[in-house]
Amino acid sequence: MREYSEIGIGREARRAYALDDITVVPSRRTRSSADVDTRWNIDAYTFDIPVVSHPTDALASPEFAIEMGRLGGLGVLNAEGLLARHPSFEDAVETVTRLARSGDDMDSVGDVFCSRAAATKALQELHAAPLDVDLLAERIAQVRDSGATVGVRVSPQHAREVAPAAVKAGAEILFIQGTLVSAEHVQRGGEPLNLKEFIGTLEVPVVVGGVYDYTTATHLMRSGAVGIIVGSGTATSERSGAKALGLPMATAIADVAAARREYLDETGGRYVHILADGEIRSSGDIAKAIACGADAVVLGRPLARAQEAAGRGVYWESAAAHPRHPRGGVGTVALPDELQQLATILQGPSTDPTGALNLVGGLRRIMAKCGYTDVKAFQKVGLAVRR
Repeated sequence: MREYSEIGIGREARRAYALDDITVVPSRRTRSSADVDTRWNIDAYTFDIPVVSHPTDALASPEFAIEMGRLGGLGVLNAEGLLARHPSFEDAVETVTRLARSGDDMDSVGDVFCSRAAATKALQELHAAPLDVDLLAERIAQVRDSGATVGVRVSPQHAREVAPAAVKAGAEILFIQGTLVSAEHVQRGGEPLNLKEFIGTLEVPVVVGGVYDYTTATHLMRSGAVGIIVGSGTATSERSGAKALGLPMATAIADVAAARREYLDETGGRYVHILADGEIRSSGDIAKAIACGADAVVLGRPLARAQEAAGRGVYWESAAAHPRHPRGGVGTVALPDELQQLATILQGPSTDPTGALNLVGGLRRIMAKCGYTDVKAFQKVGLAVRR
């Protein structure tokens, strides 16, 4: 039964839960973590770990995407990012990170804020450069030639123009991703993007999001998407406009999982994957997202500590470059001497007791302690609400 609270005379709000509000409940049986299988399958593709990188230039250079693939995950390139606009991707990223790090040693909160604002402004200016389709094709080919699966993100606003070029260049899984995505994107003075019609024209599997509610998720499943992204990154936890949108992640994932069950019955067995993108900082958060119904997680900030990340400890999301309303901002996640290898962040070994390193190893241990040996079965684990 849904819970509602009165927030004023004649106005109620639904009670919803964040991942921090819940815990997983062990069963009567425990297992060895060596017996746990974390493989994840979507469409014709199999990944050893249920981890996808957030499509931001702060993470995904072609080299980063290749390393993600080597470690068993999926790295996603931003087709509308700096890597598709500037021949010297490294120099463009360095311009942003240098400004962001200028505030690291400042004592004044105001000075730190100014340095981040300057970094965001530089990011916006760099994104004002025209999109170079040939350059995008080169970046995609670099990842494809390595043998890694190529994931590419486009925005709903520019999907019609950019997606065909990305697919032609070799994108194998297409992400149509924004802060919020609906089955039909309406734009004044332009032709509406009907996802059902558009996805039908593409020859690759399509993942769409962010989504927070049952109804929208159902519409997107009916559009032909193979995966639904729940959430829109970590920006929802910051003081930004995105914080006013959506549900806390535990409730949002559970609602979309309910839509999937109904759609599964409606279609006689078509399974749509759920990717959780938000509130995930540790292996415990990954476990709770899967327990709520996710098949995989999208990680941004936790991977920004990697030596292989393009921003090398400075992080922003794709929405941070919006020319009029940047969301999420640009900020330092780790100092240069605090960076870790991506392999350590994902696979360990770890000396960090918070669960921020060896993310997949931590997930394996949690699954094993609860008595489960595969991700799909772990979606049935018991849950409790913290009071």
